[in-house]
Amino acid sequence: MFTGLIEDVGRVVRGVDYSYGRALPEGTARDLVIAPDTLRAAELALGDSIAIDGCCLTVTARDERTFTVQAGPETLARTTLGGFGEGTRVNLERALLPTTRLGGHIVAGHVDGVGSITSKAADGPWLVLQFRAPPEILRYVVEKGSIAVDGISLTVNRVDGYAFAVALIPHTVEKTGLGAKAAGDAVNLEVDIVGKYVEKFVNERLGQHQKGGKNAV
Repeated sequence: MFTGLIEDVGRVVRGVDYSYGRALPEGTARDLVIAPDTLRAAELALGDSIAIDGCCLTVTARDERTFTVQAGPETLARTTLGGFGEGTRVNLERALLPTTRLGGHIVAGHVDGVGSITSKAADGPWLVLQFRAPPEILRYVVEKGSIAVDGISLTVNRVDGYAFAVALIPHTVEKTGLGAKAAGDAVNLEVDIVGKYVEKFVNERLGQHQKGGKNAV
């Protein structure tokens, strides 16, 4: 579990693709070796969870300077990690502790899908970004609600049937990699999980009510 408050930005040192002995594309996986800017890789424990651009992954190796995570077929199919190459900048956040203030919102690190930046514009010291997203993601996006973009907890300024917009404060631009991305670049999106639970509960209740009504006729 994460908060969406980025701790550090790292750099992909190398990516190693391999297969589980199968020729099928869905058998492909990737190891990513990442060098953090300020976070001490040696302090990470094997098995620790860490969010890489919003994707919850497990530390499988580490040394004094770098750590390694493994992205499986599902992660590569549903996120931007398959396109990461040497030098790619990534947002990093370690899993929260029970004593951590939840300054952002509840972020699971389970990416719902990929969107893309459609525009960037300055609004005083702020940077306004608009993102195009699939309908299955936009259905959970509400104005003034929360969304994780590349693992960053952000507030939605506006939303319509095709896109949503957020405003980055200077601190977010400076301390994350999102401000450096350009129009057309892909981003990982995770909607607020509370909305999913509410929808599931309401749909199940409506289904039970309709079923009970039919039986009563």
